[in-house]
Amino acid sequence: MVFPQTELGGDVAAVRAYGQAVSGLGFTHILAFDHVLGADPTVHAPWTGPYDVATTFHEPFVMFGFLAAITQLELVTGVVILPQRQTALAAKQAAEVDLLTSGRFRFGVGIGWNPVEYEALGQRFDRRGRRLEEQVELLRALWTTPSLTFSGEFHRVTGAGLAPLPVQRPIPIWMGGNSSAAHRRIGRMADGWFPLIRPGADLDAALDTVRAAAVNAGRDPAAIGMEGQVIWDPDDVERFVRQVGKWSDAGATHLCVNTMGLGLASVDEHVVALEAVSSALGLH
Repeated sequence: MVFPQTELGGDVAAVRAYGQAVSGLGFTHILAFDHVLGADPTVHAPWTGPYDVATTFHEPFVMFGFLAAITQLELVTGVVILPQRQTALAAKQAAEVDLLTSGRFRFGVGIGWNPVEYEALGQRFDRRGRRLEEQVELLRALWTTPSLTFSGEFHRVTGAGLAPLPVQRPIPIWMGGNSSAAHRRIGRMADGWFPLIRPGADLDAALDTVRAAAVNAGRDPAAIGMEGQVIWDPDDVERFVRQVGKWSDAGATHLCVNTMGLGLASVDEHVVALEAVSSALGLH
């Protein structure tokens, strides 16, 4: 299930209730979106982004530390905007979540879309793709090597390392993105990906790009996971189930259901939706 970041506000009790409901209804994982800052539309007019300064986002690593204590779910970032974060610190935070969940963590990363956020976090928006690729290399080194020396375009580490190391060595890195460049990067580097398109001709074309890039990099395309996403439709449950089936037919290894944007005003209403989704999919 997609954690309904934008609709539960800052209510800690809602985080607990939602996590426990997901855990008790047969779902396997919670996926959380990430934004550190929102832009003020009055300052950045005309603002066309999907989120702004009033949109609520819990910080995923911290929230996952809380959820790890009250559930046995896999926890997934979908996605952390990695190039605007310090790489070694993100590696440490991810390793801690992996430890607290006993290895039930997937680190989804992407380059984001909001230059306002990049500016505030002290990173260049125009170099985010190149930075991400180097970050992935460094993350995997930090998660598997007690002491390393690394010198790249964006990073320098001299005889340093994380302790404790994570359970998964390395933690699986999944990627988002909807451009051909992102799809090639996924094929070259990612353990899995989150398509931002529905099953059909566009997804087939993206899959071809991912697979070709994997083969060119000497990787097995079949080893790259794919997580589809379906919006819950309480008014047409049969259509919802058909959409789930289409992702299965397309080769998805994982599926996430999103209940945001349906006018659910409280955690109780989201839990009712969780119960309906679980029933529709025969999870309990």
